[in-house]
Amino acid sequence: MLYSLKIIVGSKNPVKINAAKHIFAMYFPEHEIDCQGVDAPSNVPDQPIGEEETRVGAQNRVNYCKEHYQAHYYVAMEGGAEQFSYGAATFAYVVIDNALNQVVGRSSSLPLPQVLYNALLNGEELGDVMDKAFNTTNVKQKGGAIGLLTNNHATRESTYTQALTLAMAPFLHVDLYSQTN
Repeated sequence: MLYSLKIIVGSKNPVKINAAKHIFAMYFPEHEIDCQGVDAPSNVPDQPIGEEETRVGAQNRVNYCKEHYQAHYYVAMEGGAEQFSYGAATFAYVVIDNALNQVVGRSSSLPLPQVLYNALLNGEELGDVMDKAFNTTNVKQKGGAIGLLTNNHATRESTYTQALTLAMAPFLHVDLYSQTN
């Protein structure tokens, strides 16, 4: 008998929903995964700049989901960009919450061409900037900047999936993560 595990994702973007569904199906193969995306405000700019703004956006989405929906797990992903000492890059923060624990994770970084990062500083969103640079349409619901800049050897979804996979560790080993000494 399959038990249903309800997951609420703080976005209606199919890339984010699929990434969440994938990791819960992987970690809970004996469960039926009911994964739904909902509109959840980030309360940060549409294009977060900096790690702090990006992380807070993901946490705000998860907290909204917890306040408005009933589920076993709440998940949010927020993509951002920053000018680091080594150059501009894009990345995502992921947050997983089960009402007992909230875990924050971060994806790997993708180096961004400086000209594209500068467009973000002028108020454009990365997906729109990439669509213009590569003559694509709505790439943020497909492979994303990651897909375009890696010739599809990695995608937005694969990057979210990896970050979520790692962020699940504290839920899988609660006793170990709760130890302080």
